[in-house]
Amino acid sequence: MRLTRRLLNYLRHRLDVALLALALILLIAALLKPTVPVKRDIYSYMLVADISQSMNAPDMRLGGKDVSRLVYMKDMMRRVVASMPCGTSVSISVFAGVTIAAMYQPLEVCANYANIQDTISNMDWRMAWSGNSRIRSTLPSIARTIRSFPAPAQVVLFTDGEEAPRLHAFNTENLESFQGGAGWLIVGIGSDKGTPIPKLDEQNQLIGFWSNESFALQPGIAQISESNIGTRDDNVAVSETDRYQSRLDEEYLKTLSAEVEANYVRGDNLQSVLAAMKAQKPARRETAGFELRWILAALAALTFVTAFLPRHPVQTLRAALASRLRKRVVTS
Repeated sequence: MRLTRRLLNYLRHRLDVALLALALILLIAALLKPTVPVKRDIYSYMLVADISQSMNAPDMRLGGKDVSRLVYMKDMMRRVVASMPCGTSVSISVFAGVTIAAMYQPLEVCANYANIQDTISNMDWRMAWSGNSRIRSTLPSIARTIRSFPAPAQVVLFTDGEEAPRLHAFNTENLESFQGGAGWLIVGIGSDKGTPIPKLDEQNQLIGFWSNESFALQPGIAQISESNIGTRDDNVAVSETDRYQSRLDEEYLKTLSAEVEANYVRGDNLQSVLAAMKAQKPARRETAGFELRWILAALAALTFVTAFLPRHPVQTLRAALASRLRKRVVTS
């Protein structure tokens, strides 16, 4: 007891030693990596990219140049990922026909940044397994894919809204019982002006443009389609007036979004897309450990610096300034 009182008395008179001891204790505590349980929002996204051939229509501007919707969409997705804070998870998926393919389950964006950006950069229309583009019918496929993930994720779907073949009474998917779209975000890519869809060969070289007839009657007969595996249809529009004119079908995407309780935003501005994503609810809320080591390390550094400061720093500084001022007066 007497020893304890002596130690406390010593530390009371030697504040610098007490502060150094405290700094050491804080550093040891930081090395133990303590955490406290806190509830926090978990943000996880599945970015779904339309890679159907209408996305090759060159009606977007990027860097002062005309580019295809696909090129513009990829640039948009790269910048969206670049804006995500560490701790966010993201999955990249592509869709064609009536299904999607997830490249991987959501990955933490900072630890996997290069791989995620590389996946986006290498997306190509030739990855498609179908020449059709059935956006409406793809929504249930997206929902099934998300349910296969180990944890929930929010959907951000990039598309021009081009349904191929065109919807009519017999091929319109009934979504009355579909409940998976609540909180999803659909991003419209494309312009309002009609633009011909280029028809490309396997080397990505232009061989012509899609005709009104081929697009309207049998769009599945494309470079890659489940209906013509191993064959090709190189028929193209015979004249400029025969070229099918594709444009962003914004009204359709707005209607579809409202039908499945999703949100819609036009993808011609990065900040608009980011704001719409920010308005989405977090994928989930869970209790996670909040690390205290950086706080403890910062307190240790502050305590260490304080140990070497004068006991009364303000008075000491004031005295030093007064002394310097008196010396100037005497000198002058």
